[in-house]
Amino acid sequence: MKRLAVLGSTGSIGTSTLAVVEDNPDHFEIVALAAGRNLDLLRRQVARHRPALVSVARREDAHALASELPDTRVVWGEEGLAEAACHPDGEMVVAAMVGSAGLAPTLAAIRAGKHLALANKETLVVAGELVMGEVERAGINLLPVDSEHSAIHQALRVGPEGSVSRLVLTASGGPFRTWSAEEIARATVEEALAHPTWKMGPKITIDSATMMNKGLEIIEAHHLFGMPADRIDVVVHPQSLVHSLVEHIDGTIIAQLSVNDMRVPILYALSWPERLETSVSPLDLVNAPPLSFEASDPTRFPALRLARSALQAGGEMPAVLNAANEVAVAAFLDGRCPLPAIAETVETTLEAWASRNHPLTSLEQVLATDFEARKLAAAGMRKYETVVDRSEIRC
Repeated sequence: MKRLAVLGSTGSIGTSTLAVVEDNPDHFEIVALAAGRNLDLLRRQVARHRPALVSVARREDAHALASELPDTRVVWGEEGLAEAACHPDGEMVVAAMVGSAGLAPTLAAIRAGKHLALANKETLVVAGELVMGEVERAGINLLPVDSEHSAIHQALRVGPEGSVSRLVLTASGGPFRTWSAEEIARATVEEALAHPTWKMGPKITIDSATMMNKGLEIIEAHHLFGMPADRIDVVVHPQSLVHSLVEHIDGTIIAQLSVNDMRVPILYALSWPERLETSVSPLDLVNAPPLSFEASDPTRFPALRLARSALQAGGEMPAVLNAANEVAVAAFLDGRCPLPAIAETVETTLEAWASRNHPLTSLEQVLATDFEARKLAAAGMRKYETVVDRSEIRC
């Protein structure tokens, strides 16, 4: 029985994780749940899994839940997140929070010696070297939950160390794969959230629409697998059935295929190095659509170039990239800018930071960089608020 703490339990990855736990009650048990403000769903999760500890975002919500749950310790805020991540009975932490807010509790879990199922890609984007150094010192297992990195983790098991020539991340292409640049510039929030193959939260769905998610995944793959950026490629695969590939020096390419259901990589991460039977229907090869692959278009989707540039610059630049992207995505979702403004804001923020970039040495530096970069990006977003017709792009 593996005891789990789930950070971000009411999000898309968190709910899928709990579904996996419910399918495998003899293998997994929930000891702690951390959520934000979706109290109705959290209440149902607590009733089903009866964790010893629950963390929420706000003090007032914690007080309300505490009166309802006399047998459960209820905490709140950043300290509550850290307490959930470091719960003494937890063996593995599922880090499923969205954005850079997941960094501090993830680091706390690592330092407490907890194995990690990592769905929060921003943790490695903003502080990859620091995090992987902490993982090595703690001697824990870090299992990626992203379907692409889970696929690479599996495909790397095939060949001997040193035989890999290239990692290939697949991208669905998002809802605007076939749209012109002019059409993308007029895209509405509703259109951007209409992902063709995956059901995800709004932030990652917008990242898919701009292909920034694949840029973040390049940085993540670099840190997870120790692969130079120039040996990490991206191909567009609209069917989302080949989740990524590993190319070996003898020309062999190993691909991982499965249905596009996040319960598959989650179960792999939770059960590794074992494999457990899944309730997810397997991929029907005979009736599956033909598999196709395309080159990504850096003109219509500049986010890949920006992410590679930030990774090459190193230091604080990936954290700046992520902070600016989070600010710009929030503005787009709120109807305050057009979709291309996301990449434009990221680029101008990176340019403004370039002369003050420093190597990363501490969590405090990462957090300070994130704070200042958000202010820069927010200032840059103001020019769009005077020219955007909110009625045209609001969901």
